[in-house]
Amino acid sequence: KGKITKDTFIICNGFKRELYKKYITELLNDGFHNCVPILDNIGEIDYYLEHVKVPFQVGIRIAADEEPKFGFYTSRLGVRYNDILKLYEEKIKDHPLVSLKMLHFFINSGIKDTAYYWSELTRFIQKYVDLKKIAPTLDTMDIGGGWPIKTNVFFDYDYQYMADQIVKNIKWMCAKNNTTEPHIFTEFGSYTVGESGAVLYSVLEEKLQNDKELWYMIDGSFITQLPDSWGLNQKYIMLAVNNWDETYQGISLGGLTCDSMDYYNSEAHQFNIYLPKIEPGRKQYIGFFHTGAYQESLGGYGGIQHCLIPAPKHVLIDRDENGNITHRLFAKDQTEESMLKVLGY
Repeated sequence: KGKITKDTFIICNGFKRELYKKYITELLNDGFHNCVPILDNIGEIDYYLEHVKVPFQVGIRIAADEEPKFGFYTSRLGVRYNDILKLYEEKIKDHPLVSLKMLHFFINSGIKDTAYYWSELTRFIQKYVDLKKIAPTLDTMDIGGGWPIKTNVFFDYDYQYMADQIVKNIKWMCAKNNTTEPHIFTEFGSYTVGESGAVLYSVLEEKLQNDKELWYMIDGSFITQLPDSWGLNQKYIMLAVNNWDETYQGISLGGLTCDSMDYYNSEAHQFNIYLPKIEPGRKQYIGFFHTGAYQESLGGYGGIQHCLIPAPKHVLIDRDENGNITHRLFAKDQTEESMLKVLGY
């Protein structure tokens, strides 16, 4: 559609397979001069040096230390702090075609007002300042790790304050070291797309399993359709869609798979869950909101899912500039025939 020109910045992150590096090389050779591969390991640049025939720019991702409670100490992605100067000196500095454009900083747990985050950011800025002294073409920071998204109705996060503090830290350290301030790129994955999705269920039945544990059984599964909630203990905004004015009661939500972990309750959620009482002849619908990030790729699309629970139908809902809302069926519910076909029957 002409929205991307050869001047558009295309930032290529991650650990790259051969095909990815090949496509990056083709873009660069085709004149996309602002396509910037972000080096994730020391050997990655060798491929570009061998195959790219025009001047090009690269970035380097720094392997940040993870939060103290994380399962490992240093991120598996990026180049270790101690190896960055060596990578620049040996493979970039004196090569006639390549120049260093960008340093990339990514924190898995996102941008939070914690001592850990500010400590890692300061360390990153210091590395930028040090590298800039010997790499004059370095002029850009990419700050990933992203803003958090709203996961409950009481969510309160001061985006403006955090943005101001990050920029203030960068400006202060650059001024202190007589370093030219960098351009700043950001990558806010979940924040950009989280609000684009919601998952709706209806309650099939209620079950009282003992004196105090009341279950609402839903017409779906958390494991297959909201795998973040099961695998990562991800929280979501969960609300009744209808019957708001009726009497509420505390409940747990149960999914349809045979797995004992297919549930969502106050332990999985941040607060006790209250939903309208079930009355005969009155359907109850519930919604999980801000599910637009990762769910599809985690649950899979069209393939075989846990306990052969079929993928739900996919409906695209849109609103035009006049506020009119339209919807269309993108894909029907997954059928047993299609699943059996995948399994070879």
